[in-house]
Amino acid sequence: MKATIVKSILTKLAILTLAVLPLAPLAALHAATPNERPNIVLIMADDQGWGDTGYNAHPELKTPNLDELAKSGLRLNRFYTAHFNCSPTRASIMTGRHPHRMGTFSPGSPIRAQELTVAKVLQSAGYATGHFGKWHLNGKNGDKNTTTIPGRAILADDPLSPGKLGFDEWVSADNFFDLDPVLGRQGVPEKFQGDSSDITTDEALKFIRRQAGVGKPFLTVVWFGSPHVPHKALPADKAHYSTLSEAEQNYFGEITAVDRSVGRLRDALRELKVADNTLLWYNSDNGGHEGPKSTGNLRGQKGQLWEGGVRVPCIVEWPARIAQPFISETPCSTLDIYPTVLEATGLVAQSQIQPLDGVSLIPLLDRKTETRSKPIPFWSNAREHTSHAAWLDWPYKLHTGALKKDRKADADTPNGLRLLYDVSIDPRETTDLAAQQPERVAQMSAALEAWKASVENSLRGADYTTQRPTPK
Repeated sequence: MKATIVKSILTKLAILTLAVLPLAPLAALHAATPNERPNIVLIMADDQGWGDTGYNAHPELKTPNLDELAKSGLRLNRFYTAHFNCSPTRASIMTGRHPHRMGTFSPGSPIRAQELTVAKVLQSAGYATGHFGKWHLNGKNGDKNTTTIPGRAILADDPLSPGKLGFDEWVSADNFFDLDPVLGRQGVPEKFQGDSSDITTDEALKFIRRQAGVGKPFLTVVWFGSPHVPHKALPADKAHYSTLSEAEQNYFGEITAVDRSVGRLRDALRELKVADNTLLWYNSDNGGHEGPKSTGNLRGQKGQLWEGGVRVPCIVEWPARIAQPFISETPCSTLDIYPTVLEATGLVAQSQIQPLDGVSLIPLLDRKTETRSKPIPFWSNAREHTSHAAWLDWPYKLHTGALKKDRKADADTPNGLRLLYDVSIDPRETTDLAAQQPERVAQMSAALEAWKASVENSLRGADYTTQRPTPK
């Protein structure tokens, strides 16, 4: 993309971010009544790799609560993040759209203010909405000192705070946080003591208990700050790994705290007798970066479009709808969370910004399909048209563009080369099939280029000028 075009697009981004679409009415009820509508709990770890769970056969890490969740619900074994970094993936969860459509290109990039979020839609339909933990969608990275006020607290006057994007309550940080953090409660910095995952869970449970007590459906977003660097675990959590190095003790100890928090959330839902009608969704925001054990020996890591950078743990539990646990190899994405939640709650967004890149997974949850209705797109940087992109049309994954030099084998890879892998049998992406299947490469390349053109169109603001909110 030429420099003048990039400059024009980024100028429009800055202007568009100042405007916010009216909140009401954003959703119409469809089928479900308030008493039937499920509660929604979206949980996400920060930088947990596909291999960083006991149920995925990690040799040392202990995750008993995640293992139990995997036994009880739907284990999505081929779950992908929309991007290999945190802010873009978070934007995809909130909107069901690829993050580059709204200018969320990289860590710290803001979401556009006029995007329609899952919180806005559910809030307008009477749900109580709460965000707890890492936000990282407001275009800021906070004070580097996370333990002294103001730390990374999101302030009340922030135009892209959780409160401005549809959350009634929020105790949030604008980036990762660790032991004894400062978080923003409704925009007011507050000092906390203890492990970050425990603190996040404490605040989320206060919110959940209040809503359950009055019988109000709730959306609770719990985005942990762990196991993002710097790794600083509680001594009791490190003690589980006393024979390992100090670095591993801290890293695994942080995941142990995340695992404990998941167990506490599930226990509370059962105690409050709302577990059956609660859709609980657990995943990470991008692939791991702590070596082969973290990525499950997949190729690449966080920051790359290889499987190790975008394939992550994911489990969905909803006892009222997923009566029997099962494992699915169907490829799914963080892009799918938004449309799935809307269909699960029986809500239709009346001012939906198009296009959506995700699909509802309700047919998969109901075991009515084992296929995905459209491919999953990946793009490292939409500001550079020829940057590394990928197109997953199961079981084939196509890589195009300027590839990251993530290993010696790629040292001589020229820009523009197309690589094709059957990731169903070659998850480490070692055997290139492009020369054997030129017609498939051509077809997938054309589909990817068409999708990239639509993203560039979105960046010019076309998505917003063609949509109008429903009149009051």
